[in-house]
Amino acid sequence: MNQDIKAIQAEVEEKSKFLENLTNEMKKIIVGQDYLLDRLLVGLLADGHILIEGVPGLAKTLSIKTLSDSIQADFQRIQFTPDLLPADLIGTMVFSPQESRFYPKKGPIFSNLILADEINRAPAKVQSALLEAMQERQVTIGETTYPLDKPFMVLATQNPIEQEGTYPLPEAQVDRFMLKIKITYPRREEELEIMNRMTVGAKFNINKVTSPQEIVNARNVINQIYVDDKVKEYIVNLVMATRDPAAFGLELSQYIAYGASPRATIYLNLASKAHAFLRGRGYITPEDVKQIGMDVLRHRVILTYEAEAEELTPENLIQQIFDEVEVP
Repeated sequence: MNQDIKAIQAEVEEKSKFLENLTNEMKKIIVGQDYLLDRLLVGLLADGHILIEGVPGLAKTLSIKTLSDSIQADFQRIQFTPDLLPADLIGTMVFSPQESRFYPKKGPIFSNLILADEINRAPAKVQSALLEAMQERQVTIGETTYPLDKPFMVLATQNPIEQEGTYPLPEAQVDRFMLKIKITYPRREEELEIMNRMTVGAKFNINKVTSPQEIVNARNVINQIYVDDKVKEYIVNLVMATRDPAAFGLELSQYIAYGASPRATIYLNLASKAHAFLRGRGYITPEDVKQIGMDVLRHRVILTYEAEAEELTPENLIQQIFDEVEVP
């Protein structure tokens, strides 16, 4: 087994070299937000979609655009609005009078990286148009199903739900996001650097430093990263604790209406592997699981009215689970 881990470690070191250049390119534009940039890379490497929540002006859209500019891949930005239609995303059948037939006109979803900007400003029927693409990596137009190119990643931004003119995302769609990231205001010194950098009219040239194939190669290595059986049990225990807290000595049942789905177990494993890969390791530790776990679980725990009445958040309950579930 040690020989296998050494071989994986060598592969990780070889296939992760491009990440330094990719990070450096993104930091030409983005000041601070190291947590956001790290999670964007985790999602990219783990083949998962990301939902980013924060008030306007925190560089959510800019970060995603900068990531796409650093990769030799197709990119589409879709501005979600209340009058958007599903056909505006996936495409539709168009009639050709000359040929007397219908032919498919593909929508912007047929790209590698999709920025769904302010996704919660569109009604549920439009948001649901993404479901097939996000889960099956395919789109059906008319009677024909079209596979999407690899990598395919939806990076969605949303303002907090209290903001005017927003709609809550359907639970079925929220569950398809591997990570939900909440970002906050920059620190004082970062704010000063943002002002200095963005108020002098300077233009920053972003180089495309990696390719889709390089990302796919990295994903193949990440799938081989070693996960000990005890760590696998730890992942399952964390997810099970969101469904049956009492079994783990937690008095949280009255606050949790629905726990995390089996997708959480899968995504927690994959995201932990990507987290370890970013740190140059061929194996994951419980610390990887704890570092990435909040982002995987926070949008999968549905609270009861009692929890809302006591002003508890999913983060409060998940943190208690991390504190109490035994670490291997």
